[in-house]
Amino acid sequence: MSSLDEAARQLEQAIHDARVAFDCIALDALERAHTNAITARAAVDAAENVIRSELEARQEESTTEEDTTG
Repeated sequence: MSSLDEAARQLEQAIHDARVAFDCIALDALERAHTNAITARAAVDAAENVIRSELEARQEESTTEEDTTG
């Protein structure tokens, strides 16, 4: 599994948790809504970290290639 696959998986989890939080609000289950909102945020943060890391790696790779060809 690539790092971008992991980011996609984390975003899918965030979507699920956000939907559950939304439904819990409608059911007046605020503690459960709060918990799911927190886990959704954690999944988004994890995905963002993976994507940022991949971007940095690609930028570093691009810079290295320019240095060796330029």
